[in-house]
Amino acid sequence: MKKLMAAACAAACIVASAPAYAGNYGPGVTDTEVKIGQTMPYSGPASSFAAIGRAMTAYFEKLNAEGGVNGRKINLVSLDDGYSPSKAVEQTRRLVESDEVLAIVGTFGSPTNFAIQKYLNTRKVPGLFLGTGANRVSEPQTYPWSMGWQPNNHAKGVIYAKYLLKERPNAKVAVLYQNDDFGRDYAKGFRDGLGDKAGSMIVKELSYEITEPTVDSQILLLKSTGADVFLNISTPKFSAQAIKKMTETKWEALHMLSDAAGSISSTLVPAGLENSKGVITVAFRKDPNDPAWAEDPGMKQYLAFMKQYMPNADPSETYYVFGYATAQTFEHVLKACGDELTRENLMKQAASIKDLELPILLPGIKLNTSATHFTPMSQEQLMQFDGTRWKPIGVVIDAAK
Repeated sequence: MKKLMAAACAAACIVASAPAYAGNYGPGVTDTEVKIGQTMPYSGPASSFAAIGRAMTAYFEKLNAEGGVNGRKINLVSLDDGYSPSKAVEQTRRLVESDEVLAIVGTFGSPTNFAIQKYLNTRKVPGLFLGTGANRVSEPQTYPWSMGWQPNNHAKGVIYAKYLLKERPNAKVAVLYQNDDFGRDYAKGFRDGLGDKAGSMIVKELSYEITEPTVDSQILLLKSTGADVFLNISTPKFSAQAIKKMTETKWEALHMLSDAAGSISSTLVPAGLENSKGVITVAFRKDPNDPAWAEDPGMKQYLAFMKQYMPNADPSETYYVFGYATAQTFEHVLKACGDELTRENLMKQAASIKDLELPILLPGIKLNTSATHFTPMSQEQLMQFDGTRWKPIGVVIDAAK
């Protein structure tokens, strides 16, 4: 009996002294690997955004070639959802239940993220740095396992309001917004940012449906108000129509575009570059098309990465920049986790980011999170189009301050 007790004691001591890896690891984690998942629109109507997933995949390949993070390789399983909410649910269930990923990282799109949000929160699976500006992916009180990445639409509206209160406090503002979560969140942020002055500064608000062929009639009604500022919360097709209609009718209001319509090729070229002079938008990342960043160290790193790991891709496509920076954010959080790679600690570290500056983001843009603040970025730089490129105006504005 004494021998048996001694043997049991020795075994217990060995177990107690062994590294408790099993207790510190969540699904998808081993001593050598961290498996994460995402869905992307590799097919379907939003397939241009698949560049985000491709860039993230390539960035993790780069990290793995350099030894991984804390000695572990990152295995990103990136599946096609066709920009279909039902497909996103199906693929996400596969990632969680069959592939057993630690977390979902970077899934793109509001409708797809809305579709999977309740499922991930019920299963207590982190959904991190999700590619949508919708407010509801960053509400920790309601969805404690979901976190956005870029400034949300409400914050962008607040930023425009802060700019006008400082630069044009007596402006008469006409607002056009897309009648969905994107447009309504943006417009509410603008009203909230103006505060008590919203009633006197906003002279008219109109919405449009994405199924409408044109917004020409809305532009004519808004022009008739005599507004000298036009906040245009629309997507590229409708923004291009608005720019052209304003030129035709000689409405010379300051034209502020949503960042969703900030593409030179998708919005300003169809509208006419000459017609687009003077329009304003917001941005948070450096543009590879802008020669101002030609000698910037962060841009040089990005271009070198593209050349080595995505040699057949167009480095001037800004969606690659988006994916590259999203992957860098996850790298930062994974490093902070150390060897405690549980879903709970991953979420804790994601909610503990302090003044993170990524080299491909614009100067002054810092990522910050807390247990009650799940929007890593709340800052934007206002940009004005000079007929050739976007140029920064003023200073970086923080919606949270």
